[in-house]
Amino acid sequence: MKRFLLAAAAVLCTIACTTKVDVLVVGGGASGTTAGIQAARMGAKTMIVEETPWLGGMLTSAGVSAIDGNYRLRGGLFGEFTDALAEHYGGYENLKTGWVSNIMFEPRVGEEILENLVDAEPKLKVRKGLVFLHAHKLDHGWDVCFDDPDGERVTIRCKVLIDGTELGDVAKACGVAYHIGFDPRYYTGEEMALEDGNDIVQDMTMVVTIKDFGPDADMTIARPEGYDERNYINCCENPLNDPSISKGQPLWSPEMMLSYGLLPGGEMMINWPVEANDFYANIIEMSREQRDSVINVARQRTLGFLYFLQTGLGMKNLGIADDEYPSEDGLAFFPYHRESRRIEGEHLYTLDEARDRYSTNAYRTGIAVGDYPVDHHHYAYPDWASLPKLSFAPIPSFTLSLGSLIPLKVEDLVVAEKSVSVTNLINGSTRLQPVVMEIGQAAGVVAALAVRRKCAVRAVDVRSVQRELLSAGAYLQPWLDLKPGEEGFEALQRVSCTGILRGEGRNVGWANESWFRTSDPLKWSDLDLGDYFDSCIIDLYEDVRAADFYELLRSLGAANLGEPADPDAVVTRLDAAVLIDRYLNPFDKPVDFSGDLLK
Repeated sequence: MKRFLLAAAAVLCTIACTTKVDVLVVGGGASGTTAGIQAARMGAKTMIVEETPWLGGMLTSAGVSAIDGNYRLRGGLFGEFTDALAEHYGGYENLKTGWVSNIMFEPRVGEEILENLVDAEPKLKVRKGLVFLHAHKLDHGWDVCFDDPDGERVTIRCKVLIDGTELGDVAKACGVAYHIGFDPRYYTGEEMALEDGNDIVQDMTMVVTIKDFGPDADMTIARPEGYDERNYINCCENPLNDPSISKGQPLWSPEMMLSYGLLPGGEMMINWPVEANDFYANIIEMSREQRDSVINVARQRTLGFLYFLQTGLGMKNLGIADDEYPSEDGLAFFPYHRESRRIEGEHLYTLDEARDRYSTNAYRTGIAVGDYPVDHHHYAYPDWASLPKLSFAPIPSFTLSLGSLIPLKVEDLVVAEKSVSVTNLINGSTRLQPVVMEIGQAAGVVAALAVRRKCAVRAVDVRSVQRELLSAGAYLQPWLDLKPGEEGFEALQRVSCTGILRGEGRNVGWANESWFRTSDPLKWSDLDLGDYFDSCIIDLYEDVRAADFYELLRSLGAANLGEPADPDAVVTRLDAAVLIDRYLNPFDKPVDFSGDLLK
């Protein structure tokens, strides 16, 4: 009896000590922070749990304070974040300090902005310093267990769980199937995929932010553990270059190397990809202790690069910035992880889809956009020469599907950050900060809608998610014609998600672009829409014959133009999109996404 009473008391204590929320986000990184903000804005009682002292992940805690891509696609929470940066520094032009990016900022400034966004949401709480242990599935929702800094166990119960971790640890703990490394061609069908897969991931980087302490300063650090000058002599043009051990990467001048990551205020982000502080190790499946041990080696590699700059190149005036990361060694809190576990989701997004937007129906379920090339870092891998040459493979700007966030078979879970259902190849583009922030915002929408409707995550329809994102000023398709808030933007986005009118993408040198061609003329007599038009109409309006649809559009066009009905009347493509959106409401029609997600 005594044993029973003790057990019962323990259960009651556990229940009493359990915090309850609607949405729990594990990982306050770039995705996790936007997920939490969005879910809270939609009325869900939300909590973000972050292990480190900072929010922002790769944007801040990992030190990559140079945003890659989407400079012309600033929408949603990503746009709010960059607008706040521009306001802080006095305009967007003042963010163009380093040549790697058009949006540069000091990590501490980015973190402060994210904290301000979080603090503005009364439905959102943040707990820091908790270490994720495991998750237990309930009939509806999850019990998630953490260790706090004092070694006590903390349990948080939620209706919907979002994995915002850097390496997909929550997804694994929840039983989600996943992949690591290069995918085999039979799995992805991609033309550039390896015939056989392997577990090789992209290089990680332990970032450090440095600054110039003045010409008379000597900031030389102690010789780092394991230091080998040969790791760095080909980092830039210098008298120590040794072609015999070069990996063939272009050599820039020391000035160009340092201005690569030049931040507003003069500090420098050291995330240099040419034989410097990129570091190879696949730590994804390691224990926490094993990971920490390997990451310490990566930290020594970065300190070694700084030591080389100070001693090999005579830049002893450069030292670790003393006003950025409150870490023991002054480096970022954790490495920039370019690759994570990638879940098996409702839709697998591939490089081939990114190259040809309309090769599948996935574009109709778009929730995030990107315009960065396929950027893979593998030069730190010992046998780098055997891997596919993927550095900056040209693609148009692209749209990521909602199905990539929804894991197969596991309920009440949304996966964000870099762990979504994409292939290894296209991860080189989807891993970048703007896309990951957008993924997080979409994850927050899905979670909040599931809570509001008291339904499974899997039962949330894609059009509702897209409506919420549009209301938040986010992009669904990466058209450069109109920006959020401009007249016709939402109509253009909605109609192009149905396939009734389509835009075109192209690669222009470094830039990846997509245009709807809003000002192009459209003749009502033939609509000039191509062979796909009839099939789109049949998909969307099974009870409307295509000929009747043409006639209706002509009538609408004539009424809009104030002219007699004329089959040869001409309107712009944007006018047509606005008319279709206003009078036919294509987003209100059930659409068969061919298994990509739900109807």
